[in-house]
Amino acid sequence: MLPADDADAFEWLAFEQSGVLTTPQATRLLTEGVVRGRIHSGRWRSICRGVLLTGNGRLTRDQQLWVAVLAAGPDAVLAGVTAAAEAGVRGLRHEPLHVLVPAARRAARTSLRRLPIDMPAVLVHRTTILPGAHRQLGRPPRTTTARALVDAAGWATGVDEAQGLLAAGCQQRRVLPQELDAVLDVLPRASRRQLIRQTAGDIAGGAHALSEIDFLRLCRQHRLPAPDLQEHRVDAAGRNRWLDAYWRKWRVQAEIDGAHHMDARQWAADMRRQNDVWTSGDRILRFPAWLVRARPDEVAETVRRALTAAGWTPPPPRPRQPR
Repeated sequence: MLPADDADAFEWLAFEQSGVLTTPQATRLLTEGVVRGRIHSGRWRSICRGVLLTGNGRLTRDQQLWVAVLAAGPDAVLAGVTAAAEAGVRGLRHEPLHVLVPAARRAARTSLRRLPIDMPAVLVHRTTILPGAHRQLGRPPRTTTARALVDAAGWATGVDEAQGLLAAGCQQRRVLPQELDAVLDVLPRASRRQLIRQTAGDIAGGAHALSEIDFLRLCRQHRLPAPDLQEHRVDAAGRNRWLDAYWRKWRVQAEIDGAHHMDARQWAADMRRQNDVWTSGDRILRFPAWLVRARPDEVAETVRRALTAAGWTPPPPRPRQPR
């Protein structure tokens, strides 16, 4: 609820920060005695050293985000998956909260180690490069979606998680591959920089899902020709279709099936589409997404046989390196 027209500076600040203030903010607008009295009376909560809540209930999500930023100190911003989720990227973990602070400033680690039970853990990251173009105007402050995803990919526990984050942001149209590249241009020492650059290129080339990115990586590693991704075609009934991977020269198509393809109605639709492809003269291969990731050698050999049968000539084997 918006404050009344005659609200004072304190009421407006409390509104803008979801009722979470630093002690210096509160004492500057009120008095130290008033602030101490409201905490002792139970009207307000002391969240951690230097941060308080102008109420006594459990922390909401917005309040948790404000606590993370304010407890980390001046110039702190939400970052990584936390900032990306605030930008609207779906399917990301909500905990722990990620905060970015300037490397030259020491974060208030003591405060962050003594958070209440209704507050998730906060991970503080440091950076020497955080230009204004990487900051998103918002409350609480956060990095832009592109910077958030680049950071999140660098902080991820593995390659699959890193690529999945980038694919989710682009697939949901929250960021463009070119924006990821622009962030990398400013971060010469970004963690997993080469992987992020390659993944952004794959997405720009048409890979919309992590399974398609895995498939492209498989083709590169096994020296298979790169397919066109999300190739558009019109089926026999005049409906628009997009092929996951298509080698036009050899008329070979590969479909990467996610879990939704196990649904009975989807299965029937897939069979009709597959029959349409076969009757047009194309070869079609279908792989479940888990097989592409778990057994890439098996998938690559199947693709190799299909392309060879269609007229592709495999490259000569690499010469062995002398011992």
